[in-house]
Amino acid sequence: MARLRVPERRPGSRILGVGVYRPTRVVTNDEICARIDSSDTWIRRRSGIVSRRFAGPDETVVSMAVEAARKAMAQSGTHPGDVGMVLLATMSFLEQAPAAAPRVAHQLGARSAGSLDISAACSGFCYALGLADSLVRSGDARSIVVVGSEKMSDIVDPEDRGTAFLFGDGAGAVVVGPSDTPGIGPVVWGSDGERHHLIAHDRSWLDARRPTAPWPTLRMAGPEVFRWATRIVPEISRQALERAGLGVTDLAAFVPHQANARIIDAAAKSLGLAPHTVVARDVVTAGNTSAASIPLALDNLLSQGTLSSGAPALLVGFGAGLAHAAQVVALP
Repeated sequence: MARLRVPERRPGSRILGVGVYRPTRVVTNDEICARIDSSDTWIRRRSGIVSRRFAGPDETVVSMAVEAARKAMAQSGTHPGDVGMVLLATMSFLEQAPAAAPRVAHQLGARSAGSLDISAACSGFCYALGLADSLVRSGDARSIVVVGSEKMSDIVDPEDRGTAFLFGDGAGAVVVGPSDTPGIGPVVWGSDGERHHLIAHDRSWLDARRPTAPWPTLRMAGPEVFRWATRIVPEISRQALERAGLGVTDLAAFVPHQANARIIDAAAKSLGLAPHTVVARDVVTAGNTSAASIPLALDNLLSQGTLSSGAPALLVGFGAGLAHAAQVVALP
């Protein structure tokens, strides 16, 4: 029997460049409180959020993804023809078919690249990054664009006191390419589908076919999600560190999904992070941007110029599903 030929495996992959897109409109807590029974003080105390960005009519999941990806490609010196795959993590793209990723690839000029959407909510970026690492190391793709893009303002009820103040819009992207040494550690991922209802739409999209039916919007059981997140984030963080062969004190940065400042602080305390480890808190001015939050927060940290290229950072995603994922990466 003839033997199949497979691509030569590569020793590792790494993040080569980062890019983001933040909508121009800044929305304060006072503006949110005009439609819910709350206050700026309560929102800050409950979530740490001071403001967030909302996309306008011309700022879409696709357009924001394209702008973020272009910046990441420019930073990494990646030519569109070298892109073998575009992975777009999103939970707020409102068209079920076709997917958004092929449109992103087309606008990037990567017209021969494979492309697909990844629906893992707030864990989506870490899921996509894990897949990109595997694709590069297997030899199936040389350069991969990984994007998280969300227009959460489309799927959140502005009058729901439990969610209206939490979410924002934006996009973040990275380019992943081959490396002589591993720059993306093993991914630790999982889910708890039995409790999917804790973060879910309040009704099926089938209901929206009726002319008088309300628009399906995201709902969340806040206290239950908080308890789950403060347990799972330290747990999978330790597993990711162990699989990468590192200790907590080796970390230069901790970049968790920007869900809530209280969750971030609780996780950092539980892990016992060293004083030199920088903790991402982009949530303060960006809100929860779901799959976009980790690359947005990563770019914010890198822009401060205090982190060295190659230093290890721990990325952790968690959210609807209840899906979660974590990996250690070398900073670009």
